[in-house]
Amino acid sequence: MDMSSLLLFVPACFALNMAPGPNNLLSLHNASRYGLHTACLAGAGRILAFSGMIALAAMGLAVVLHTSAWLFLTIKLIGAGYLFYIAWQLWRAPVGETALGSGEPRGIWRLARQEFWVAAGNPKAILLFTAFLPQFVSTESPTPVGEQFLWLGVWFLLLEWAAIAIYGALGAYLQRWFNQPRPRRLFNRISASLLGLAGVGLLAARR
Repeated sequence: MDMSSLLLFVPACFALNMAPGPNNLLSLHNASRYGLHTACLAGAGRILAFSGMIALAAMGLAVVLHTSAWLFLTIKLIGAGYLFYIAWQLWRAPVGETALGSGEPRGIWRLARQEFWVAAGNPKAILLFTAFLPQFVSTESPTPVGEQFLWLGVWFLLLEWAAIAIYGALGAYLQRWFNQPRPRRLFNRISASLLGLAGVGLLAARR
């Protein structure tokens, strides 16, 4: 990829990374409850899911998702159901002094798995990779197409982790305010509502 293409790719890609979707909302929530470090480590689950999607797109296997209505519908239903499940958990999450006093997460692995399944359960993400990344691949470049796709994927993942850190930093900044029961309950309810709306939006998504 030449420098002019890279200068176009980075800001466009970062705008996609920073979009306030379900995963970024999870990073914000995790950081507000467990701290920035934990939120960034949990984001590895999302990075792993996106890495797999980029690999599938590079191998052309995403065409199957484009053409298979049943596969798209299955992934969409599972992803939306999981978002509804997380939203219900957040809505019912305890906010008393005992719950707030235990700042230790139930496990980084569990939070990372949550990030992974939220990302993997969105079939629109892999379709985005097949529609967005190839626009910056040049067949006239001396660099092989596969290598170009690899570097685009690396850039995407690096910028995605930057987005995780930014949302996490915002959540950590607001952590003291969220440690009060009433603001924490309000934040949980807003987060649950947004995740529920994301689930509804996923159900309404078309290929």
